[in-house]
Amino acid sequence: MEKPDRFPDVMLLAAGLGTRMRPLTETMPKPLVPVAGVPLIERVMANAQAEGAKRFAANAHYRADQVLAHFGGLLKVHREEVLLGTGGGVKAALPMLATDPFFVMNTDAFWPTGSDTPLARMRARHQGDEDIVLLCIQPSRATGFGRSHDFCLDPSGRVTRDYGAPVIYGGVALMGKALFRDAPDGAFSITDLFDAALERKTLYGVVLDAPWYHVGDPQALAATEALLTP
Repeated sequence: MEKPDRFPDVMLLAAGLGTRMRPLTETMPKPLVPVAGVPLIERVMANAQAEGAKRFAANAHYRADQVLAHFGGLLKVHREEVLLGTGGGVKAALPMLATDPFFVMNTDAFWPTGSDTPLARMRARHQGDEDIVLLCIQPSRATGFGRSHDFCLDPSGRVTRDYGAPVIYGGVALMGKALFRDAPDGAFSITDLFDAALERKTLYGVVLDAPWYHVGDPQALAATEALLTP
């Protein structure tokens, strides 16, 4: 487990093909798509940096050279020659992460930097190696999300399938390396680990107290920029 005064490392999921963001992703990887002038990945990193994060790693596949060039060696990048999925990509990059637990952050969703400190609450909620803590979003505060919700959050803060308040998974999870010990080598989804934690009742949630923007396609990008631009 991490030392209490050490902020967990952050694993950024940046390997996807970004097919839903075409034509923008025909010339650049999705994490580098600008939102009101700032690349998506930088907005996500800013959320973590505002709470004290200093060490980041990312996986990259599609146009990986652009991700490397953008950061000029200041970001650890694990290159995936073959797409490994969200879970397989994290497992392959575990040697780059010095802390346990660590944060996993999607690079297509963020909140206004400094508007809330959910990562601190997630750290306080994480108690054991089998725990996974998810950032949860109230549907009324979400932009660019197509489904009604992903899970429910009961009054004790445990994630359930159908009991409690409907919430959206906000693209941030705090989890430990032991969860990947029995995970398959190769491609798999990180949601498989979420589902397993849900079944053993060690999947928890923390609600974001801020607007949340999911930039999954050009329409969501336009809607988000309209809200962010004065």
